[in-house]
Formats: sequence, structure tokens, C-alpha cells
Amino acid sequence: MKKNAIISVISRQADSEDEDDIIEVVTPGKFYKEDNCYYAVYEETEISGMKGTTTTLRIDEERFTLVRTGTTNTEMKFKKYGRDLTLYNTPHGALNLTVDTKELKMNVDDNGGEVFIDYDMIVGNQQILSTTLQINIKA
Repeated sequence: MKKNAIISVISRQADSEDEDDIIEVVTPGKFYKEDNCYYAVYEETEISGMKGTTTTLRIDEERFTLVRTGTTNTEMKFKKYGRDLTLYNTPHGALNLTVDTKELKMNVDDNGGEVFIDYDMIVGNQQILSTTLQINIKA
């Protein structure tokens, strides 16, 4: 059964000049369990720059997947010490992204929970962005 939820996502990026770029989004969404995986789903807003996009967070025992569909399309997979290559399609064009996951902590149950991800994101084989995602789901 899908429950109403409040989903908080804090993204912190640091580039090679060590300047932090922090974005925090707190939004209503849905939270549910299906086939031993938890899902949190929410609509992006103008604040995130992705209005018209639905974001789905898929949480299983060993992997966290972020799926965006709409004006922006991507599927980013995070597994501790894993590397994932993905195509990030935006209204402004497509980017090749490499995600190197350094840390993945997930503590989620039927009432929601928390996810912490520390990863390096490499955009088009160029600049490395050290990124952390802190996700809190209250159902």
C-alpha cells in the first residue's frame, strides 16, 4: 500500500576548488514496498530545475537506484565500492556520467528511513565532483 511521505534530499557537491554547492529539497511524495524493495516517488519542482520530472528512489538490500523520467531522464545505480556508467538526458542535451560509490548506508523500514551516499561523479570524462546525498523519508 502506498503511503503519503515527506521526502528530504540534501545534495552536497564539491569541485576541485573545494567550493560546496548545497541543494536541499523537501517535498511530499509516496512511499511503498514491492518485491522486497522500498520505493519513494516524488515530483521535481522548479527549484530543482527539473519541473516535469518524476524521481523514483529504489532501495533494496545492497543497492540504491535513482530513476528520473520526464523532462530529465536517467537511471543512476549506487552500490558500495561500485562504479556505474549512465546517460543523463536533459532538455539541454545528453551527458555521460560515471558514478563511483565510496559509501552507501541505508536504514529503511516500513515507516521510512534514511539513506546516505558518498560518491564521485565524473561528467563526460572531465571534472570529478565529490558528492554526498542525504535522503530522509518520513511515511
